[in-house]
Amino acid sequence: MRVVLIQFIPWDRGYAFEPAGLDLSIGEIVVVNTEFGQEAGKVIGFGELSDEEIKELGGLKSVERIANREDTGAMKENNKPRKKEQAIDYCHKTVKRHGLEMKLVDCHFSFDDQRLTFAFIADGRVDFRNAVKDLTKHFQRSVRLHQLGVRDEAKIAGDVGSCGFGLCCRGHLKVLGNVTSELAEQQQVAHRGPERLSGVCGRLKCCLAYETGLYEELAKKLPPIGTRVRTKHGRGEVVGWHILKGSVTVKIDQEKEGERNMIVEVPIEK
Repeated sequence: MRVVLIQFIPWDRGYAFEPAGLDLSIGEIVVVNTEFGQEAGKVIGFGELSDEEIKELGGLKSVERIANREDTGAMKENNKPRKKEQAIDYCHKTVKRHGLEMKLVDCHFSFDDQRLTFAFIADGRVDFRNAVKDLTKHFQRSVRLHQLGVRDEAKIAGDVGSCGFGLCCRGHLKVLGNVTSELAEQQQVAHRGPERLSGVCGRLKCCLAYETGLYEELAKKLPPIGTRVRTKHGRGEVVGWHILKGSVTVKIDQEKEGERNMIVEVPIEK
């Protein structure tokens, strides 16, 4: 079945719904009924789910309608900056009163104004059950605390990256991938140090993953490390790669005992 992915909060994931015959497009605002109440969100993508996958999800709800001017007006009214600031300020005081080690990042009022979600970051898990009880009593709404990673925080509050352009996570990059130190080693930039390889979030830059496919393809053309090869300098062993240059580093065999090792760079075509 074809499904539409709808995101209700900028820092939350997309949820699958049945399009219900509506002609929807990316970026369109729609109104849906969820198990928690009525909500409005943005279309962020489309996909296919099998009957088995839909069954595991407990079935799919349908999109009710494309949002009209009244709907979008209600969304803006519910999440006015001043209203959010006051909510975050009270939540911050509550968190401090309960001695919780967490940093509040943002909050979101639902479309029907019956639910309030606070986003926070923290090192490890936080037992905030008592704090939620106090917040629920004060706001007279269903309150949820949603833990984010530091990358998600940058996606919400970040600005410009070291490249001089806006952060990818705030623009075209909708899904934050798994960026590891192996990517830096693969691209032979690990020697630059964590300061130059880290983004404003303090984690490895997401753009390290952009050229992974190219490096993997070029690496297939190079002989494995440890391979014995013949060069114009003599026979030797491959001890390193220069992927973009299309060459390898070869340690030439010693012809005489006590002779100094010779290390040469050899283009693979030769």
